[in-house]
Amino acid sequence: MTQRKADAPGDRESWADVLDQTYESSSGTVRWGRLGPADGAPVVLLHGTPWSSYTWRGIARALAQQFRVHVWDMPGYGTSAMYEGQDVSLAAQGRIFAELLGHWEAETAAARQPAVLAHDFGGCVALRAHLLHGARYDRLALVDPVALAPWGSPAYRLLGGHAEVFGQLPPALHEALVREYVSSASAHALHPRVLDALVAPWLGEAGQGAFYRQIRQNDQRFTDEIEGRYSAIGPPVLICWGTADTWIPVDRAHRLAGLIPGAGLRLIEGAGHLVQEDAPAELTAALGDFLHGAG
Repeated sequence: MTQRKADAPGDRESWADVLDQTYESSSGTVRWGRLGPADGAPVVLLHGTPWSSYTWRGIARALAQQFRVHVWDMPGYGTSAMYEGQDVSLAAQGRIFAELLGHWEAETAAARQPAVLAHDFGGCVALRAHLLHGARYDRLALVDPVALAPWGSPAYRLLGGHAEVFGQLPPALHEALVREYVSSASAHALHPRVLDALVAPWLGEAGQGAFYRQIRQNDQRFTDEIEGRYSAIGPPVLICWGTADTWIPVDRAHRLAGLIPGAGLRLIEGAGHLVQEDAPAELTAALGDFLHGAG
């Protein structure tokens, strides 16, 4: 069945305007923003790699009709700081996310725990913040998450193991590599303007260095440290997974659901790893039901 693709206006610049706030973290400046009514129940969206909050743009705007939606680019990604020597590991991201949640809570003087919706390695970030740093959530949705060993494709391991070499590629060859890599996350062809927007942060000297840096620093040990604790996850959990995900096969969805007591499971037929682009309507409906307690 052919999935309806996400709308693809050339809105990378307008989405960057949404990220109009900053937070100074131990890994550099984090750009973040909010959408929706000030009195809406808080929802936080976490992106994965090699993405940014841009992948959540359509769903964020849809959810913002009812919820107070927080979006952010993790250090080393999107519009946030990128620099040589930066710690962008999953350990750092989990710690920073817990700190950022505390910052938002203090800023609003509100004690409402947020719902957290996390994609790809954002799932590991959210899980680490909860299990290792005491972050509390009203509920947690994991969309094709990095959560179970083994992970990392042969290509991913090759890039990470030789980051210094790939970092020296001529810009044109680097761009071609990133375009092919990003394209493979969709089960269908990404709209050209969406592909341009997803690739753009990784171009130029800073972006090229950042691309290989984040791959080099991501390691399975960061999920190994928490995988045995999934039975202790407190909030209600929904797992969403694209059945055509070639990056993290759908069998992991069933394994993960079996490790988290009471976890719900929604399979999204025909969607690849970038579910937000392949099946935005289906994913929005699943997450909306979950946020309203029906997932």
